[in-house]
Amino acid sequence: MARGSLTDARVAARPRAATAAEVVTALPEDPRTWARRVIDLTGWEPLGIPVDWAAVEGELGVPLPADYKELCEAFGGGVFSDSVYFLGRDEGVSFDLMAQWRAWLSADRDSTGGNASAVEPYTVYAPGGTGLIGWGSTEWADGYFWLIDAERPGEHPVLVRSDDGEQWHRYDMSTSEFLYRVLADADFRPFGIARYDLGVTFLPPSGGIVDGRPL
Repeated sequence: MARGSLTDARVAARPRAATAAEVVTALPEDPRTWARRVIDLTGWEPLGIPVDWAAVEGELGVPLPADYKELCEAFGGGVFSDSVYFLGRDEGVSFDLMAQWRAWLSADRDSTGGNASAVEPYTVYAPGGTGLIGWGSTEWADGYFWLIDAERPGEHPVLVRSDDGEQWHRYDMSTSEFLYRVLADADFRPFGIARYDLGVTFLPPSGGIVDGRPL
């Protein structure tokens, strides 16, 4: 399906009642179970990438989701279904979570750009505070983030900005459950892509990165 057609179809499928305060709550389940489901869904052989999570979390000042770390170690950064971009952890390589976060934080703090944040009405997370860390995006400009509060470590609700850049949706589910539902659940509206028959694949990056998307 062409990108324009896909975007049109997504707009048509978007619920009329969606609002910035929309909340979707899932039943509790071990997040690592969902990580393994994503791995099985793609048929991917986990790479076992070593990551110094202590250094990463030390810089952020908060722990990252355990299931996200499992996905990182299994896949690294890359692209699911030719359209969903996942940020991993590999310094100096494209699709790097920390490089992206540092760039967004620097831009958010740049007074020459005025007071507007790139993630309004939120701000980019700064150590010790509250804000967003981006971990993925899509070909049609949806953005995937965690809402991080340094005073509530271990909580990582997923916030998603729709392709119009205005509507925000909150999902109180794990990173890997959200990713699984995007890839496999045809009824996961408005962000599920299974209904477009794109297939479920994973490819490591081959180029640079701009706002979570390949150059």
